Amino acid sequence: MSLLARSGARLRRLCLVTTLSVAAAFPTLIAAQVVRTEVLPLQSVTLTDEQFLGGHEPGKPVTVAGVLSLPRAGSDRLPAIVILHPSGGINSGITDWQQEFLAMGVATFVVESFAGRGVVNTLNDQGQLGRLVQLEDAYRALDLLQKHPRIDPERVILMGESRGGQPALYADLKRFQRLHGSSSGKGFAGYIAFYPNCNTTFRADDDFDDKPVLVFHGSADEFAPVASCRAYVERLRAKGKDIKFIEYSGAQHMFDWKAAAKPIVLAKAQTIRSCQLSEAQNGQIMDAATGQLFTYSDPCVEYGATLAYDEKAAIDARKTVREFVTGTLKLGAPAP
Repeated sequence: MSLLARSGARLRRLCLVTTLSVAAAFPTLIAAQVVRTEVLPLQSVTLTDEQFLGGHEPGKPVTVAGVLSLPRAGSDRLPAIVILHPSGGINSGITDWQQEFLAMGVATFVVESFAGRGVVNTLNDQGQLGRLVQLEDAYRALDLLQKHPRIDPERVILMGESRGGQPALYADLKRFQRLHGSSSGKGFAGYIAFYPNCNTTFRADDDFDDKPVLVFHGSADEFAPVASCRAYVERLRAKGKDIKFIEYSGAQHMFDWKAAAKPIVLAKAQTIRSCQLSEAQNGQIMDAATGQLFTYSDPCVEYGATLAYDEKAAIDARKTVREFVTGTLKLGAPAP
């Protein structure tokens, strides 16, 4: 079999895996809200965090995939939202947000960052992939959508949850945009980050672009502690950045996920909630407690977390997101 044929076969397998994973995660997708769904190959690279931060090593080329859903037929260009999944991969919580946005007339592009890299999930072993891999995927997704005939290149928002929330927060950094951003030079129109991890201090991490950022967190989050995100947002606001932080009292991780109406205890979930990390000049991530290069065998790494739906917080978050999307993408008035 030729190299071209083998590459084509791999791509078909990837698209099939992505389609099956999406079908499993989206069993209740409202067909009336979707007139077209495309599973698109997404050319990206797999980078360690050091490679991403250094910006001088190419990484390993990889083809991942994304699912583009369009809310209406026609030839007009639509606003869109790129959605990044959490450590567990695509789940029904992503479905709920997809339905929400499609009902607003906004296209969605759900990026599947794991299958193309041979990863099922990173819940119990976060070291399988760098924390910034999905940020690279997000920028490449923006490249792809800005060239798509049905997408308005200047009206694309980035949203992510948990592991996907971290890149959704940091994608607005000017330094990261210079190193890895869209080839067009035009970034995302706005950013929505749900319960991201903010335990890492990156160099020049207060030099944000002028696009609006919305961050949600729960005060009882065991997986990604709220205190570090609260402090980071306060630092950004002191610099005059357009960022809003909403903290829900008593809410836990994945508080908007209805499937966690009965709390889900993940005894083996790996978390850096007790770690304080910082980026060194060479792009390496250092553990403040040891003064050494961070690894997932460091004493600060802990295990166990609870995921729990919080109806009151979820309802308020959806209302706030609708208002943010409506204003940022210049839509009509949001539904009550």
